[in-house]
Amino acid sequence: MEASTDINRLLEIMAALRQPETGCPWDIVQTFETIKPYTIEEAYEVADAIERKDPDDLCEELGDLLLQVVFHARIAEESGQFNFGDVVEAITRKMIRRHPHVFARSDADTPEAVKAQWDMIKQQEKAERLARRAARGSADDPDTGYLGSVQRSFPALTEALKLQERAAKVGFDWSEAAPILDKVEEEIGELREALAENKPDKVKDELGDLIFALVNIGRHVGAEPEQALRGTNTKFRNRFRHIETSLQASGETLVDASLERMEELWQAAKSIQRQIG
Repeated sequence: MEASTDINRLLEIMAALRQPETGCPWDIVQTFETIKPYTIEEAYEVADAIERKDPDDLCEELGDLLLQVVFHARIAEESGQFNFGDVVEAITRKMIRRHPHVFARSDADTPEAVKAQWDMIKQQEKAERLARRAARGSADDPDTGYLGSVQRSFPALTEALKLQERAAKVGFDWSEAAPILDKVEEEIGELREALAENKPDKVKDELGDLIFALVNIGRHVGAEPEQALRGTNTKFRNRFRHIETSLQASGETLVDASLERMEELWQAAKSIQRQIG
């Protein structure tokens, strides 16, 4: 079997990998649940390639992510739920329906009008999903309530941001960023109290409240929290790498270096970063 630009070749490869008698022992035993972490990981690796502006890696990572879609679709097909063609049909139907200004008659001719139209169509689709679930007798409805459309499967920072954005649409929001700083100070005080009381569960709860408030600030000032934190992570990596290489250059190791020595090198790394800009 050879590589191909045809999606059908990838479907054939996945089918071969899942063949009970001749397939790959690892692929055969996988389920939706066992490959779910890989699906999430591949999405993050796509984002990482984009941030690094590496088109070669991006091409490869998009392929890895596509493989996850094909993998899930194959598992579903084997149990008679749906197949890859159904996945493609569902998303093409959705995109055509959500873009009547492109594929049908519509007066939406500005970004704002398109966004309003998109939201209206999404609400219609949500009502249809609820009706289908009710017809199936599904008791566990993830779309219950106004915030039900915010998926719990999002990373926590993203979920917090989307919950806040959703609530803001009906006016439950701060008027500006500045007052949120007071809320942050309040949450810091409550976290200090929890730490002083040495109550781990309360500390966890107050830490969550503090992070939620910080996400709110980011939302108001246009600093997407996930990307802001990723920037800080990169900064931390670079500064810690400076510590490591500086120690190596002087014949020292991370294990043997004192905290004071590492702090000295950390401050040097900060100074270098400031000079670079």
